[in-house]
Amino acid sequence: MAKVGIVMGSDSDLPVMAKAADVLEELGISYEMAIISAHREPDVFYEYAKSAEQKGFKVIIAGAGMAAHLPGMCAAIFPMPVIGIPMHTTSLGGRDSLYSIVQMPSGIPVATVAINGGQNAGLLAAKILATSDGQLLQKLKAYTEQMKKQVQAKDAKLQETGYKLYGK
Repeated sequence: MAKVGIVMGSDSDLPVMAKAADVLEELGISYEMAIISAHREPDVFYEYAKSAEQKGFKVIIAGAGMAAHLPGMCAAIFPMPVIGIPMHTTSLGGRDSLYSIVQMPSGIPVATVAINGGQNAGLLAAKILATSDGQLLQKLKAYTEQMKKQVQAKDAKLQETGYKLYGK
């Protein structure tokens, strides 16, 4: 049974949403991914959000651009956490998406990550799930330690080669 639902309004969002899925896979968290337009197929969207709890979802990650109604409408229907990923847009650089997701009315919270922040959405979903899963918490701590080691290795290379030769 999938613990996380990943939903996006368009296949153009897939490269960003895939980053969330990659993190979940790395941490061993089951998920289900779908493309559903809240505007173009509201009946399909409503059924998705209404049935998410019954499917076993504990968190929904919803990515959307422009008016970005998908995350907010998920939060209006699904009773557990929703994480919104605002998508970069050509007209307003994603600010339109960001404002649409972060400016939710009182009583309908949506956690929001950076524009195109797929990786952080996956990590935030994992952290939410880890509050009641000790094994997952240990995996998250190991993930964080690995990131630390990567930065330390980059610094060691910089110290050894100097900045002029670092990227060559």
